[in-house]
Amino acid sequence: MEHNNLAIRREVVKQARQVIVKAGTRLLTSQEAIAELVEGIDALRRHGSRVLLVSSGAVGMGMRILGLKKRPKELAQVQALAAIGQSRLMSIYDEECGKRNFKTAQLLLTADDLRSRKRYLNVMNCINALWENGVLPIVNENDPVSVDELKFGDNDTLAGMLASLTDSQLTIILTTEQGLRERVDGVLGDRISVVESLDETVKAMAGDTDNSEFSIGGMSSKLRAAEIVTAAGEYLWIADGRVKGILNSIMNGEDVGTVFLPRRHRLTGRKRWITFFSRISGVLLVDAGAARAVKEQGKSLLPSGVKFVSGVFKRGDAVEISGPDGVPFARGLVNFEASDCLKICGRHSDEIHAILGPNVDDELIHRDNLTLL
Repeated sequence: MEHNNLAIRREVVKQARQVIVKAGTRLLTSQEAIAELVEGIDALRRHGSRVLLVSSGAVGMGMRILGLKKRPKELAQVQALAAIGQSRLMSIYDEECGKRNFKTAQLLLTADDLRSRKRYLNVMNCINALWENGVLPIVNENDPVSVDELKFGDNDTLAGMLASLTDSQLTIILTTEQGLRERVDGVLGDRISVVESLDETVKAMAGDTDNSEFSIGGMSSKLRAAEIVTAAGEYLWIADGRVKGILNSIMNGEDVGTVFLPRRHRLTGRKRWITFFSRISGVLLVDAGAARAVKEQGKSLLPSGVKFVSGVFKRGDAVEISGPDGVPFARGLVNFEASDCLKICGRHSDEIHAILGPNVDDELIHRDNLTLL
């Protein structure tokens, strides 16, 4: 088994042409720590990989600059700290990357930048242009302007989304843990070397969020990132960023951290966006027959199977589909606005054309614009 694990790791590194590296706040405590991170990124670049860095630490850096020991609770104060800290953080990155003869670019994003399909593609094109020019993109959530409805929630999720966006073959999340560890009755056990399937048993090992004064997130958010990355058909690697030379160890395919293997059936780019990026504007409750047709037969969703419509949405918006039990099992881009959906739910095709006219779609959601959760 150990031999197979090492073979997997070496293969992961060998085919990783594009790599996302995420560094948590507690790893960015000093210029020396940042220099160590940049040294590892430089090694990845010299290995031939295009690298994008997702860097936390702006709020923590702002706290250190102002001499604060406790994270404020007021949103405006946290945003001010992020604005103060981000400037200093980028200054250090510029200096350390400059010593190694490459340049940096800063991208500050909100969730809305990826929820809009057009802006999503713009971000992707910008990152590709930076890579083509040999520049290291450094990305953080735009905390100074983010409010709850515009937030990713944590930079682990942001890293997973950027991996999906850029088709990066490997995402490395550097944290203060060895990796995912076994958990029995709340007691942590051995490190898990490879996760083949991200099932409920694995998710239960995440435990509670490990918030600190300087950071948010925890193993649960890292598993969320793994869910996004593996659904895109790529690898995610969680490792202890406190270990000196950890990125070199990963590059050498050593048995460190936890590697999550990709799902066998990867989501395409459009369905990936629908699943993980789109803003949900409504819910369609369907009967058991429609649920079976969508889930088991890969069919489009027809109006005849819809029992209830909620939300305010227009044609092309994303909606969730729930079965008779009320549990969402799919989402997709709807062909009708909400008011028209209400008129035709439960109706057959000939009735739909009589109600809305001859030139409307037969499907409420076409299977090409529909993805299972």
